[in-house]
Amino acid sequence: MQEIKHFINGSQTAGTGSARLPVMNPATGEQTGTLHLADLATAEAAIAAAAAVFPDWSATPPHVRARVLFRFRDLVERHTDELAAIITAEHGKVLSDAKGELTRGLEVVEFACGIPQMLKGDYSEQVGRGVDAISLRQPLGVVAGITPFNFPAMVPMWMFPVALACGNTFVLKPSERDPSLANKIAELLKEAGLPDGVFNVLHGDKLAVDALLDDPRIEAISFVGSTPIAEYVYQRGTAGGKRVQALGGAKNHMIIMPDADLDQAADALMGAAYGSAGERCMAISVAVPVGQKTADALI
Repeated sequence: MQEIKHFINGSQTAGTGSARLPVMNPATGEQTGTLHLADLATAEAAIAAAAAVFPDWSATPPHVRARVLFRFRDLVERHTDELAAIITAEHGKVLSDAKGELTRGLEVVEFACGIPQMLKGDYSEQVGRGVDAISLRQPLGVVAGITPFNFPAMVPMWMFPVALACGNTFVLKPSERDPSLANKIAELLKEAGLPDGVFNVLHGDKLAVDALLDDPRIEAISFVGSTPIAEYVYQRGTAGGKRVQALGGAKNHMIIMPDADLDQAADALMGAAYGSAGERCMAISVAVPVGQKTADALI
């Protein structure tokens, strides 16, 4: 049975916490691994590792940071089958859906590869009498991502590629339901040439989340998950003076008009409602046909 540890300062570590959590294969109901949950000391180690290397990483030229992401992109493409299998084994989505998730994540990696152009500042002469204006884009420091179970690849890849490319160091707290992919991503980043400590994976529950929200060395938090937890993360994080991006639930209604192509509408409804077991952030959870005839025909 797999033992899933934290990834801190370039290597896997069990940490000092004693709590463990079973990791299940949702397709079979079998336990496939045991996850080490972080205690405060382990969270401190992850944050300290990221803080220690921030001065060097932030001083690395943007084009050098981008080259790491170029190599990471190639590694993800080369390991797509392996990465998709990890997603399927712990999340349960089919392989084709898992590969599609990786493709969406890679789109952000590709965007971050162009960061040297995006980081350019501005200079304006004479915005006032004898006054010039200069704008600079500079890294914040240690930033963190707290990500959900439904997209263990795509959602973290919304966050860390841009954060790393901009010169920040990163602590990822993935979902404890499907944690293995985060460690594999960390290994691929290291293989791509990312220095130890720049990207760390901290596994855990509320204790780990609170440690990230409360530590003054964490400058910004990005969260995706349920609306109640998004509110909690926003309130606690901003109370500590952090920049917080908290994305909550995003389910949608589908409105079927009387003149709709009902074959197309039914197909779209089935795919949106039940694709990825209905766990997409924008899955259709309510369908509203306009008029009784439309409703009867749709059914």
